Amino acid sequence: MATATHLVTPEDAQTAAPLESVVVRFAGDSGDGMQLTGGQFTLSTALAGNDLATFPDFPAEIRAPQGTTFGVSAFQINFGSAAIETAGDAPDVLIAMNPAALKTNVGSLKPGGLVIADEGEFGARNLAKAGYESNPLEDGSLAKWQLIHFNISQLTLDAVKPFGLGNKEALRCKNMWTLGLALWMFDRERQPIEDWLTAKFAKAPELAEANIAALNAGHAYGETAEIGGQLHQQHLDPAPAEPGLYRTVTGAESLSLGLVAGAQLAGLPMFFGGYPITPASAILHHLSRLKEYGVTTFQAEDEIAAIGSAIGASFAGSLGVTSSSGPGIALKTEAMGLAIMTELPLVIVNSQRGGPSTGLPTKTEQSDLYQAVYGRNGDAPMPVIAARSPADAFDCAIEAVRIATQYMTPVMLLTDGYIANAAEPWKVPDMGGYEPFPVRFHDEAPAEGESVNPYARDEKRARVWIKPGTPSLMHRIGGIEKNVGTGHIDYAPENHQAMTEMRANKVLGVADSIAPQDVCLGEPGGKLVVVGWGSTYGPIHQAVRRARRRGLDVSHVHLRHIWPLPKNLGDLLRSYDQIIVPEMNTGQLKTLLRDQYLVDARPLNKISGQPFKIAEIEAAIEEALS
Repeated sequence: MATATHLVTPEDAQTAAPLESVVVRFAGDSGDGMQLTGGQFTLSTALAGNDLATFPDFPAEIRAPQGTTFGVSAFQINFGSAAIETAGDAPDVLIAMNPAALKTNVGSLKPGGLVIADEGEFGARNLAKAGYESNPLEDGSLAKWQLIHFNISQLTLDAVKPFGLGNKEALRCKNMWTLGLALWMFDRERQPIEDWLTAKFAKAPELAEANIAALNAGHAYGETAEIGGQLHQQHLDPAPAEPGLYRTVTGAESLSLGLVAGAQLAGLPMFFGGYPITPASAILHHLSRLKEYGVTTFQAEDEIAAIGSAIGASFAGSLGVTSSSGPGIALKTEAMGLAIMTELPLVIVNSQRGGPSTGLPTKTEQSDLYQAVYGRNGDAPMPVIAARSPADAFDCAIEAVRIATQYMTPVMLLTDGYIANAAEPWKVPDMGGYEPFPVRFHDEAPAEGESVNPYARDEKRARVWIKPGTPSLMHRIGGIEKNVGTGHIDYAPENHQAMTEMRANKVLGVADSIAPQDVCLGEPGGKLVVVGWGSTYGPIHQAVRRARRRGLDVSHVHLRHIWPLPKNLGDLLRSYDQIIVPEMNTGQLKTLLRDQYLVDARPLNKISGQPFKIAEIEAAIEEALS
């Protein structure tokens, strides 16, 4: 029997103005399949034509004790009929599969939001594990939210009973029952989910049938249960979108496709050397399925071997790519110096996570900017670019390949745990609109009596790229300093200064081929600018948009190129009275901007493992302009 507790009358709920967007969070134990549920709800939302953004949030433990707060896994999705750029500040709906999920997530729910709880899991043992002294479904502690609770566990067992599953196996279908209810609540089609289940369990059709039965039972429950005005079906119209082919894409998928596209535009085979680490492992998984595009993937025995193999592939004439997160990037640092000294093209993807050390493996952070720009021994600069969203990672990956191959240099591409795991709609681009940048290998033998100089340079200061085995072009490169004119080993002080300056100026010259920095929203000059990079784009953009609607003089500038910085950035920043830099670190871009331009950039820092909320940036804007 369903029970509803609420302070909002059914009339109020039914006469409320239709929302442009809704934020739903699924939360449960690590074994409850919340990421799977969220992923399939995302699929159905995309097929309905809504714009969306997601935020998977899961624990670092392989499997924490069942029912404990540190084992809670959650998936949040913000979707609607207008432009969606963040996963949402506060959920409108929280679906809690046990007491621990309720306790860790209900504080984020907006006042008056809806809690749907599985009362079948709110027994004395689970309540004690979550730290509840009394049952929150009964003691009135949730009075400021709408509350609906029913026995999802028992309803699932009843739905799958005809298929002869054991109790444990049957309860694994709870997430599909919950998904069915959510599909009914937001007027979603079930057929794509049924097709997916049929394909997933093709070798065990009884499991497919049981999960489909649970899905349909949850949907039917929403249709038939007379619960109250707060649980009703709501339809959100499709969001306006340009005509074209769309798909949902995570940052890891988008980046992988972008690397392949970049290699194709450069006319090169690609070699990926990687080692598993959260949250970067998904790139290896995706690339391993793209062999038909000239992609070779190699899971090395450690991080050092992974980057070493990628450098070797670049020396041999492929596009070398490697990937990791902060701790693994630290291990790769010595080899990065080798790639800089040998001046070989290499793309290094850093999917940032909370640190230091192993830190917060499954949480997001932006704390590797110093590591990317400065973190090598010697003067060893390399270009650094940062993706701002899952879809943007595609173009950033192409840009990283372009810079690496055109300037013969390693390039670091920064994403983070949020971008890597989050999903959003992506308009599949027409690759005919991308300008190829084909690589030309050096194949001209030296004049008689002259030796090969592998450090001969073009107008970009990029050295020649010679494939091993090219007739008459046997050559040697390595980590010891080379003569500026011949490429032979040379320890002379003046030569080292010349080569160090040459490498630095080559990297600075990348700024000649990047577009001037634009203003994402607002005017080029004014009272306040909010400067961001990476995944802070969404909350900054929405906060600035809301502030401008209220008449505040504020603009948004977002950086893709972290090093070298765009040539016009200094003048642009100096055209504003105040500068705020929101970052998920202790102020690393802020320090870089102060150092380069002597501007009074003020930090807005968040180091909690969670993305910025729009309201947090709005408050900072209002305070700055008060």
